[in-house]
Amino acid sequence: MVGKKVTAFDVVLVILMVLLSCMFLYPLLNMLALSFCDAQTLKASPVYLLPVGFSLESYKALLNDDRILLYYWNTIKYAAVGTVIMLLTTSLMAYPLSIPALRGRKLFSVLLTITMFFGGGLIPYYVTIMRLKMIDTFWVMVLPGAISAYNVIVFKTFFMSIPEELRESANLDGAGHVRILFQIVLPLSKAVLATFALFSIVGYWNDYMTALLYLRDDTKYPIQLLMRRLLVLMDYKDASTAQLLKDYRSISSRTTKAAATIITVVPVLCVYPFMQKHFAKGALVGSVKA
Repeated sequence: MVGKKVTAFDVVLVILMVLLSCMFLYPLLNMLALSFCDAQTLKASPVYLLPVGFSLESYKALLNDDRILLYYWNTIKYAAVGTVIMLLTTSLMAYPLSIPALRGRKLFSVLLTITMFFGGGLIPYYVTIMRLKMIDTFWVMVLPGAISAYNVIVFKTFFMSIPEELRESANLDGAGHVRILFQIVLPLSKAVLATFALFSIVGYWNDYMTALLYLRDDTKYPIQLLMRRLLVLMDYKDASTAQLLKDYRSISSRTTKAAATIITVVPVLCVYPFMQKHFAKGALVGSVKA
């Protein structure tokens, strides 16, 4: 606001935000600098914000690995399909719960909330996945994370903030609930859709545990699982890992780990700016539950 007096609290707040920003950015910038370091020079000099020497060998080794592009494509498919399904299923469940006239709405909401605090455990979960014949399939990476109680509650809260008069007017014009949802409610919910789409993309992109538990065919692995294997095996090189790491024998494991981390982080960083304008408004909705 023009003419607003700057207080001591404002100064302290700005300083605190700058310090926190530096704390969050430094590890990423340090990792970026390390990924471009020359392996021989790195042994003699510490790395902070600028690379010691300059080398692209780690990136060349990673990008020349045929598995990288395949696993990248797998991860993009999992994230894209999973996010679309998540938005669709969450909207379809949240919309009826946002209608006051729905009988048993409070009961359904309570039952939904209970699932946020109690789970069946890993073994029953694995058995369920196995009985559904989803082991080693594309859908095991997508469907288990397709819906969550928290997302439904936030979507429901947002939908309830939309004026009821809009729905009533559409209903008088002959629109059914499906048309109201897709032509009125969802177009007015871009903030929450964009915010939770970003959460979903990040979740699917970083998910390696699901693949580790349920995938057997390595051609279906996501990029994170390959990176995890590389990062772990580089610390335990032996005869059994020689074939897997044959393209990385001549380069530093430190720079390779840093380059692998940067390669997996960059796509998410590229997505965020396109959704940032919706992020604050969409995330704020979850602070109040109805």
